[in-house]
Amino acid sequence: MRMFLFLSFSALMLLEPYGFTFTDETDRQTLLEFKSQVSENKRVILSSWNNSVPLCNWDKVICGLKHKRVTGLNLGGLQLGGVISPSIGNLSFLISLNLSDNSFGGKIPTEVGNLFRLEYLDMSQNFLGGGIPTSMSNCSRLLSLRLTSNSLGEGVPSELGSLMKLEILYLGSNNLKGNLPASMGNITSLKRLSLAYNNMEGEIPDDMARLSQMVFVSLTVNNFSGGFPFHVYNWSSLEVLSISINSFSGNLRPDLGNLLPKIRTLFLGSNYFTGVIPTTLSNISNLQALAIGNNSLIGSIPLNFGKVNNLQLVALEVNSLGSYSSGDLDFLSALTNCSQLVIISVGGNRLGGPMPTSIANLSRTLISLELGKNLISGSIPQDIGNLISLQSLYLEENILTGSLPASLGKLVGLGKLHMNSNRMSGEIPFYIGNITRLESLYLSNNSFEGTIPQSLSNCSQMLYLHVGNNKLSGTIPPGIMQISSLVHLKMEGNSLTGSLTKDVGRLQNIVELSLGNNKLSGQLPQALGNCLSLGVIYLQENLFDGAIPDIKGLVSVRRVDLSNNNLSGSIPRYFSNFSLLEYLNLSLNNFEGRVPTEGVFQNATIISLFGNKDLCGGIRELQLRPCLVETPPRQTKHPSLLKKVVIGVSVGIAFLLLLLIVSIRWFIKRKNSRRTDNQTPSTLGAFHEKISYGDLQKGTDGFSLRNLIGSGNFGTVFKALLPTENNVVAVKVLNLQRRGAMKSFLAECESLKNIRHRNLVKLLTACSSIDFQGNEFRALIYDFMPNGSLDMWLHPEEVEEVHRPSRTLTLLERLNIAIDVASVLDYLHIHCHEPIAHCDLKPSNVLLDDDLCAHVSDFGLARLLLKFDRESFLNQLSSAGVRGTIGYTAPEYGMGGQPSIYGDVYSFGVLLLEMFTGKRPTNYLFGGNVTLHSYTKLALQDKVLDIADNSILNSGLRVSFPLDECLTLVLEVGLRCCEESSANRLTMSEVEKKLISVRERFFKAKS
Repeated sequence: MRMFLFLSFSALMLLEPYGFTFTDETDRQTLLEFKSQVSENKRVILSSWNNSVPLCNWDKVICGLKHKRVTGLNLGGLQLGGVISPSIGNLSFLISLNLSDNSFGGKIPTEVGNLFRLEYLDMSQNFLGGGIPTSMSNCSRLLSLRLTSNSLGEGVPSELGSLMKLEILYLGSNNLKGNLPASMGNITSLKRLSLAYNNMEGEIPDDMARLSQMVFVSLTVNNFSGGFPFHVYNWSSLEVLSISINSFSGNLRPDLGNLLPKIRTLFLGSNYFTGVIPTTLSNISNLQALAIGNNSLIGSIPLNFGKVNNLQLVALEVNSLGSYSSGDLDFLSALTNCSQLVIISVGGNRLGGPMPTSIANLSRTLISLELGKNLISGSIPQDIGNLISLQSLYLEENILTGSLPASLGKLVGLGKLHMNSNRMSGEIPFYIGNITRLESLYLSNNSFEGTIPQSLSNCSQMLYLHVGNNKLSGTIPPGIMQISSLVHLKMEGNSLTGSLTKDVGRLQNIVELSLGNNKLSGQLPQALGNCLSLGVIYLQENLFDGAIPDIKGLVSVRRVDLSNNNLSGSIPRYFSNFSLLEYLNLSLNNFEGRVPTEGVFQNATIISLFGNKDLCGGIRELQLRPCLVETPPRQTKHPSLLKKVVIGVSVGIAFLLLLLIVSIRWFIKRKNSRRTDNQTPSTLGAFHEKISYGDLQKGTDGFSLRNLIGSGNFGTVFKALLPTENNVVAVKVLNLQRRGAMKSFLAECESLKNIRHRNLVKLLTACSSIDFQGNEFRALIYDFMPNGSLDMWLHPEEVEEVHRPSRTLTLLERLNIAIDVASVLDYLHIHCHEPIAHCDLKPSNVLLDDDLCAHVSDFGLARLLLKFDRESFLNQLSSAGVRGTIGYTAPEYGMGGQPSIYGDVYSFGVLLLEMFTGKRPTNYLFGGNVTLHSYTKLALQDKVLDIADNSILNSGLRVSFPLDECLTLVLEVGLRCCEESSANRLTMSEVEKKLISVRERFFKAKS
């Protein structure tokens, strides 16, 4: 007994230095210290945490029954802010700690490792940074560790491999990097593992094969590469495997279905898997969801999938399945045995042959059927209306013929009906209007005839109505102009008659109105000015007459085409105030009078006025005749009138001379003051502080990860809603701790403050302020580009699913984007007030607006080239060395060469090759003497289709202009830009002309 007491006393003495004494006072003081680190405005939630309330009665605190020590702390979902106090490590009896769904920042305290009794730890959905503390390996009793949705960096520490009892490990949605440590294979009790949405890379360690109890694995959205180790036979208990959006490669094993016998969900999409779909997958009786889309699979779709009775999802889109021949669609007949099917997605493949009538016998639980972008022929089965649960039907870009079957009217729950770009004919049925839940109706590019049914006005939830490029006639049903939800109304390329009524003003949400190439007549209604959301107005090639109405309230308009009508009167001056306007075509009308010279009328590249013989004035580039000053006729009967005119002209000339003298003196004075003022950067002088740190903090919801849209070398970009102007912008917050960030900020302001081009991202203002902690704060505010970066369109497999584009770029869209970028580089190099080299051109710095027009961004490394005559390279931005991004940087930069326009040409060439091959210059294929340049050059002779981006080949492009010829011409331009010697490279002017020539040939062939 004495020995027992002695040992107990000794144990207490050993534990006491660590705060492990048997008293609740330590826990009380620990929690009060924890509370003190919580944001002050949130402490009211913890009001019961005070000395007047017994510890075990504190809200969200759980105590043990015997020793009354704190064993549980459940603070999840309280939106607490501040930091996690290191004192948390003193809660030595703690078993469960839940801090999830809060706003804690800072780092995870290393003292968490003192909680040796801890079994459950959840810190998900916070703003925690730093790395995962290695001290967590001391929590040897941990069963569940959840740290998802934070900003944790670095890698997964190998020490976690010592948590031998761990069953659940969720580390997804962080910034974790590096390889998955082999030590993870030691956690043989692990059942659930999620590392999704990180930046991890490398191959999966073979030691992971030891995790025989695994039932859930999610590695989605990382950079894991190599062949996935499906040979891990010990994963026979696995039920969910999600490894989509990585860089896994190799053929899928023929025996894959035998290796994973209990799989219910198998997501392998957006990787580089090749070969055929294993037929053994049909052996998995519990399989519910199979997604292998966006890979490079070939062969046929196995018929034996029809044996998998529990199958609910089949997603095989964007591969090379099928052979454009009869029999490719036989698998659909087999799937009629799967009574629980919800989604079938096989679009963007090489499926051919006639549409089987057996489609009508598919499961009545089917919600989405996606067969678009193939080469399917024949007519739509008459009994397709049997699929009564269908909500989405995608049959676009095939070669379907015939009319729309009457049974479609039974699909009352249909929300999306996409039939565009086929060879369908007949009338648009009246019953379409009975499908009142329709949100998008795409029937364009077919041969539909007759009138547009009035019944479409019943579709009050319609967002997108596309019936352009058909053979439709008659008037536009007035009821359509009353569908206030419409965002896109496209009826171009038909034979519609009548007028555009004043009811168009009811389209309060309309963004694009495209009625060009019809026979519409009458005057444009004044009510058009009520459509305040309008960004695109295409009314060209009609019979409209009269003057342009007052639409000066359409400040969001970007593109206007009123060409080839009978419009008259003067050109409204308010067009000069449309700051977003990037295209204005008023040619081939009867306009008269003086052309404005302000605003957009200063840029001849974005306006077209030819064919208006009575216009005069404007800027010189428009080549219009000068406006003559009208002089009064010679009259002797009214000498007093002549005298007044002479006096008036004389006074006017004198006033102009005086104004000219004052302007010259002001210019000289300003120039001299600039020379003497060497200590204040001129950059910020161009901006007035229009927005505060508080506004940006509020507009980004506290710089929330939910609003994070990108990051770069010197800062992070957030989407923000400005409270003052109620418009969405992009806010680039500079990381001032990063060397060169401040100089990058100044360079970007200096580069963008005086340049204007339709394909440049617009810098709205800059914020130079102090944050709420008293630290310096710098941010740049730009126009927000809703379609993200070109990079995410070229490489959608690397993008989070929520931000991933819904489709791929067509050949023509890529060509247009390339021309946009070439145009802006030509402007920067030649036509700017001072030549500018961008120095960091790459796909992530090319942003796309609603119309997929390109806007070049990120001028943090840009150089005003004339300054190199008097300022050294070292004093410009940051330390000397290679500028730009690996793979896109000109070779002369690596040898100490100074920035030049020729370096931009090289970067553009790499960009062009990447756009049409779909391969980054840093792709794993390239190394040593093999580069994207040499890879393209080698294939240019007779294998150009082999290196082309698969999404271009699968786009269903069918024009007389051969696809291989088009690709060859474009890639040749890219190779000429990537010449080793800068002297041999094309100029951007030459590049733009060559690409426009390719596009013109494309259009001629298409027509």
